[in-house]
Amino acid sequence: MAGSDLTLRPFLWRAANLFPEKEVVSRTHRGRERYTYGAFDDRVNALANALDALGVGPGARVGTLGWNHHRHFEAYYAVPLMGAQLHTVNVQLSDDHTEYIVNDAADDLLLVDPGGPVETLERVWDDLESPRAVVVMDEETPALDVDVSVHAYEDLLADHAGAYGWPDLDESQPAAMCYTSGTTGRPKGVEYTHKMMYAHAMMVMTPAALDVAEGDVVMPVVPMFHVNSWEFPFAATMIGAKQVYPGPSPDAETLVSLIRDEGVTLTAGVPTVWINVLDYLDEHDESVPSLERIVVGGSAAPEAVMRRYEDEYGVVIDHAWGMTETMSIGSVSRPKSTMAGLDSDEIYAKRAKQGLLSPGLEMKVVDAEAGERVPWDGESAGELYVRGATVTRAYYDRPEANAEEFEDGWLKTGDIVTVDGDGYIDVVDRAKDVIKSGGEWISSIELENALMGHDAVAEAAVVAVDHAKWRERPVAYAVRAAGEDVTGAKLREFLADDFPTWWLPDNVVFVESVPKTATGKFDKKRLREETDDPDLVWTPGK
Repeated sequence: MAGSDLTLRPFLWRAANLFPEKEVVSRTHRGRERYTYGAFDDRVNALANALDALGVGPGARVGTLGWNHHRHFEAYYAVPLMGAQLHTVNVQLSDDHTEYIVNDAADDLLLVDPGGPVETLERVWDDLESPRAVVVMDEETPALDVDVSVHAYEDLLADHAGAYGWPDLDESQPAAMCYTSGTTGRPKGVEYTHKMMYAHAMMVMTPAALDVAEGDVVMPVVPMFHVNSWEFPFAATMIGAKQVYPGPSPDAETLVSLIRDEGVTLTAGVPTVWINVLDYLDEHDESVPSLERIVVGGSAAPEAVMRRYEDEYGVVIDHAWGMTETMSIGSVSRPKSTMAGLDSDEIYAKRAKQGLLSPGLEMKVVDAEAGERVPWDGESAGELYVRGATVTRAYYDRPEANAEEFEDGWLKTGDIVTVDGDGYIDVVDRAKDVIKSGGEWISSIELENALMGHDAVAEAAVVAVDHAKWRERPVAYAVRAAGEDVTGAKLREFLADDFPTWWLPDNVVFVESVPKTATGKFDKKRLREETDDPDLVWTPGK
């Protein structure tokens, strides 16, 4: 006899029935709020009733423009469990990208945060084609110049309290949707089924991946609009862990305060967040005694930052790799049990990589030009291909991209990697970011990490500039640390200790900040556009 389909229903049931006393803490623009999983279950049911009354039914798509807070968390469950699809929209996108994504997805209803997201909605409203209603995730609604009904979230829940009759769902039912960052073109929609989300959350919980435990206090800083917040809202709920949501635009002071006050043990986000937190801890003589682990993704954390967190605060940074197409987490780097005899430098060399592929996935590394697999020798580089139950097999309504980026069930990730003899993935570069100079590859990532290992450098990004002789040459953008006055020549000397001369950036350009994407990654697309400016004069050594 077949078992039940793999849907998100057991996640909500388990938290509500086995851990009804555990807390969910949420920072909103009104302050810090808290309730239990028992109350969470009641509110999820009320939200489903309210959405049903607004015409949301099976197959509908609900868009959200929201930060990390309890109302957004409730939508994570109510929408897919109704048989509808949750489409999280990045609140930091430009207006034209927001307009494109909402229209491309054809969202039927929008859940929107007050403040900036509401302002964005008003600016783009006349160009939106599909939303039939707007719900402001707050206690009241601002005066909105839109031609559909507008509702206050809390009013809706108060008017529609009571149990909802959850339908039986097929595990192949679309449950969520997220768009890629669009750094090389128009963003592409990626749909996740109930089965995919179930499998990925279970994967994330395992010790081989993020090792989420019932006794953890989990604070996902990675935005809820970005790839299901790396699956933490599902994994932490299923396991029964206390959750802390840091709210709109949390700064370092806010994050440290939440960690300290709520006893956070596990958190996650891009490296720039934790570099800023480390600076705050230094400047204010603060500590984070409860914190045990930080999961870092999006780009690699500098080894110097990893060592400082562990040596000074007892916090381990776990490197992870993933993509929108893999539902975020696809690998995590921590030493195997058989590596207990390695010294500190050898351990950090392993942990600095993107690590071992997560359970349930397969991979191969392919030399795109030769069309052949490359050996796992830690030196031979090629493009990483992955497949598995949590990897999408197609983009939403993008047949041309599907033909280019999928091959016989494999996702061509666009990441150039090496894999060592122990199976550890090391991302050398993105295919679009690797620098081809004189027929040889130069890794922008390795140069960036080395530069950020210098005490005088707060941030660094490396991109290619066209060169008549060598085709491309590396150029570095660097942000000086507070009070530092290091020169480009000194940074080149610093790099020369570890890299061949032909790897060294021809120029170092000092800037106030490195531009970032809406998800906190360095925006190399913008930097490359600047290098194409014919009026830009490079001055080596300054």
